[in-house]
Amino acid sequence: SDASIELEEKCIKLAAEDEYKLNAIIDMLRARMAKRDIPLRCLELGKVEPASKGTVRQTLTILQGIPKEKAKAIVAAIKATKLKVNAQMQDDQVRVSGAKKDDLQAVIQTLKAGDFGVDLQFINMR
Repeated sequence: SDASIELEEKCIKLAAEDEYKLNAIIDMLRARMAKRDIPLRCLELGKVEPASKGTVRQTLTILQGIPKEKAKAIVAAIKATKLKVNAQMQDDQVRVSGAKKDDLQAVIQTLKAGDFGVDLQFINMR
């Protein structure tokens, strides 16, 4: 079968003979991502487009960081906890600082309980 996967900057271009084979490639890609502990939510599937000679293609966008509107929702959720922490948006991440370790851990538990549509990673910087 004639199928191809091309990795570019922030997208993956798939091409296959038909939609069935295209879906098989996507399933294989997701299985490999799961094996490497890469969150599956970081892929955004594009529309399936017809290509030349009866083939189909699809573009998968790789999402990195937190979009602005979701970062605002995360900051609002942190402020709603009324804990003495400071949350601020920095580029594609949300930075939370506070004096007490217990407050920061409570914020982490609150964010893990909520669903913001993105996979969150927590990095402890000292």
